[in-house]
Amino acid sequence: MRTIKILVVDDFERFRQFVCSTLQQRAEFQVVGQASDGLEAVQKAEELQPDLILLDIGLPKLNGIKAGSRIRAVSPDSKILFISQDSSADVVEEALRLGAQGYLHKSDAGGELLLAVETVLQGKQFVSSSLKRSESAHRLPSKEPQAPPPSHNHKAVFYPDDASFVDDFTRFIEAALKGGNVVIVFVTEAHHRSMLQQLQAHGWDIAAAIQQGIYVWLDVSDALSMFLVNDWPDSDRFVKVTDDLIRGLTAAKGKHARIACCGEGAPTLWAQGNHEAAIQLEHLWDEIARSQDIDILCGYFLREVRSKDNIDAFQQISAQHSDSHVY
Repeated sequence: MRTIKILVVDDFERFRQFVCSTLQQRAEFQVVGQASDGLEAVQKAEELQPDLILLDIGLPKLNGIKAGSRIRAVSPDSKILFISQDSSADVVEEALRLGAQGYLHKSDAGGELLLAVETVLQGKQFVSSSLKRSESAHRLPSKEPQAPPPSHNHKAVFYPDDASFVDDFTRFIEAALKGGNVVIVFVTEAHHRSMLQQLQAHGWDIAAAIQQGIYVWLDVSDALSMFLVNDWPDSDRFVKVTDDLIRGLTAAKGKHARIACCGEGAPTLWAQGNHEAAIQLEHLWDEIARSQDIDILCGYFLREVRSKDNIDAFQQISAQHSDSHVY
């Protein structure tokens, strides 16, 4: 069996680790090098002459599109598969026009990485299934009258302390229950204990709500463990977990129930320094918010966001939400 030499290029180390560990599932795939910026990618491509280059677009020093153009000159036999967070049709078109054999969206990497690699190595073009669905929906609109899409309500709030976090989350839960909706809560045990104290003090019987199937709490660490693979959100696992939850809660309240979800999953990843994984998880939640009757509240702490190393943290996080503000 011929060994396939692969160069992995991404500025986020944990994602590179995820890619490399996934590639190890195939004995013939050999990662011969890694790079974290565009200039290094060009240098290593020329030096290693790999069979395949997995290339991010949002790279420092030289972006992936420009790096890919230079790589075509210094390593013309190397196939290029772009792996990017960018879902813009213009970017995908430019990447493929450059001569790349494929474009994989990072949200699909958990389920489609090996398929993408195998397709490209066979000389065929690969484009992520989610991008194909988006393009198809855009180009082939239905002629039938369509109901208006659900409102997109995915909010991020930045809290100064735990007390304000608990107070605001408790109000969010109360508003949902008063409106006859169902609730999913992804928070730490300590935060949940404090919320329960307030809810019970306000007359809410949460034990009964849990028995009725209209209130679900999952410890944030347990929830993350359900869909993280090598510290990266696996889109297939995420969809399965959320689909199962939403389907169960909707069945409990009827098909017209709206769901309210509040949590600190992505904020927990951010606090751990796993910023790109946090943004990826917010992207996945945003897709849920856009496609389902669901309101989502994400709680960040200012102490975790205000950092000299992440001066654009507010912009990065806010860009994944329909609304954001400081408490």
